[in-house]
Amino acid sequence: MRALPRWTVPAALAALALAAAAPASAAPAPASALPADAAGPVLTAGGAAVAAGDTLAAPLAAGTSATFYSTATSTTGVTCATSQYSAGVLTNPAAPGVATESLTGLTFDSCTANVTGVTSVESLTVDTLPYGVSVDDSTGLPVTLTGGSAGPIQATAVLDTWFGTITCTYQLSGAFTGTADNGGNSLTFSNEHFAKSGGSGLCPADGYFSAGYGPLTDTSRSGAPAVTVN
Repeated sequence: MRALPRWTVPAALAALALAAAAPASAAPAPASALPADAAGPVLTAGGAAVAAGDTLAAPLAAGTSATFYSTATSTTGVTCATSQYSAGVLTNPAAPGVATESLTGLTFDSCTANVTGVTSVESLTVDTLPYGVSVDDSTGLPVTLTGGSAGPIQATAVLDTWFGTITCTYQLSGAFTGTADNGGNSLTFSNEHFAKSGGSGLCPADGYFSAGYGPLTDTSRSGAPAVTVN
């Protein structure tokens, strides 16, 4: 075998020394230094972003009722076995943030009353729709409803009584707030206070509304996947 020229060995050692001294930037960047992926949206359904224009809907949570009681601690008033929440998505920004919706439907059926003198409930309706809805992905996942161009949030009960049919109208007193829960893909409202704004003198002065809706689903998507707040 032919011998290498005498200068080859020092030159090779010098090349190795230069390689060892190469700056750290030449090595792959650690994962923590790589660009982060873009944040996901506030609302997802089936793992995909909920699109503006989609319709979200939810019945009452299984085994629950919607109630409209005369005080925050009583069980006297109107109870409805069926209720349906429906809203259209307006905006769904990247999290953290606030998604907005337009509440287009909040219906009540199979309602009864345990108020002395009331024999049946003809109807319980929510008036002046649509309402604004905001869903915040901050701690507690707060949900807030606000009145729209048609007026403040208002509910009307038509009741059959010993003295004939009466109409009782109530408007929201203060903010209408609730919470979302990803465990059941639900929305919950508890003791939201309405004050009497019109109707018969036989109507109670106040109404406290409570209901839980879920699962909330995106009915514009195939299979109506459940909605999650991120």
